[in-house]
Amino acid sequence: MEFELWWLLAFPLFFALGWLAARVDIKQVVTESRALPNSYFRGVNFLLNEQPDKAIEAFLEVVKLEPETIDLHFALGGLFRRRGEFDRAIRMHENLLEREGLAEEQRLRAMSELGQDYLKAGLLDRAEQVFTRLLDTPQHGVARTYLLEIYVQEKDWQKAIDAARILEKDTHKPLNAEIAHFHCELALLEAAKGNPDAAGKALAEALKANRQSVRANLMAGDLDAAAGRHEAAIADWRLVETQSAAHMALVVDRVLGSYRQLGRLPEGVQWLRALYARQPSQDVFGALYLAVSETEGAAAASQLAREELRRSPSLRTLDRLLEAQLLDAAPGERELLQVEKGLIAAHSQRMMRYQCGSCGFKAKQFFWRCPACGRWDSFDPERREAEN
Repeated sequence: MEFELWWLLAFPLFFALGWLAARVDIKQVVTESRALPNSYFRGVNFLLNEQPDKAIEAFLEVVKLEPETIDLHFALGGLFRRRGEFDRAIRMHENLLEREGLAEEQRLRAMSELGQDYLKAGLLDRAEQVFTRLLDTPQHGVARTYLLEIYVQEKDWQKAIDAARILEKDTHKPLNAEIAHFHCELALLEAAKGNPDAAGKALAEALKANRQSVRANLMAGDLDAAAGRHEAAIADWRLVETQSAAHMALVVDRVLGSYRQLGRLPEGVQWLRALYARQPSQDVFGALYLAVSETEGAAAASQLAREELRRSPSLRTLDRLLEAQLLDAAPGERELLQVEKGLIAAHSQRMMRYQCGSCGFKAKQFFWRCPACGRWDSFDPERREAEN
């Protein structure tokens, strides 16, 4: 009975405390709302009515009237950067840094935002200076990430390698695939200078960083082939299938070229037929079609094209079939077939594209790093017939 009486007395008390707390909260909200300039509410209204430009101008007025609105400064600066208005973003964050009495945490955040402004604006030297100053602060993780991006954009591959290794330790996030690419880029530079030995060492470092580096084995094969070591080149290129079967589309023409140099093209065709059975694709088929046409004749190539057309209909395969038929066509049929082939070939070539799996960017050539979004290994190694 005493327990029930206690709760009967407690309920009104809890209700009174809740009512009092609500009154205090409402008072606080009303007080804060009255303290805000009218331009703030105009800005909110513009946002609700999907008028972002007018909203920005209204919020800028708030910033002028109420300089203490730090979060609004950051929000506007970030918005300007996303809209590509880098000058306005830079001024916003520079004004914050010039303010007296700014808390240390806010100062470091403003420096980081300013560094991002510089980076997006392409002012890489300034961005590097800002992020280097942040390395000994709580913002060091963010700073190292952006410094790595800067070194990649500047193509300073040794700095990129060093920065990536430190970032791996800081974040415990593996960057071995990216590091392997950086070594491959160094190998490209050495090969261009006529230093194949130095290029080979850089590729060895790439494979040490990432045993699954398709690019490193592909480039090693290129170095061997350039030096006349075609057996070694074939071995390098055929290793790619154990790493990524899809990337054999980039390799097949190279392998056949070395078999041709060795005078063993029929052996290369036999290998390619086996690969095509394991990894049927339009790019592999294209290489096989040309090799069969060269070694076995038009009839065998035509039969191969018919089988591929049934398996995977495409304009490119139809073009190959018409090409084979042209070789055996009667003089009266040849002219019409030539016109048909020309139309289909032209349209097919316009449609064939490599595509980034991250951002959808399409290109006529293959890229290890997407020119649009900057992702490594995001391109599909096989060309596709793009719709537009």
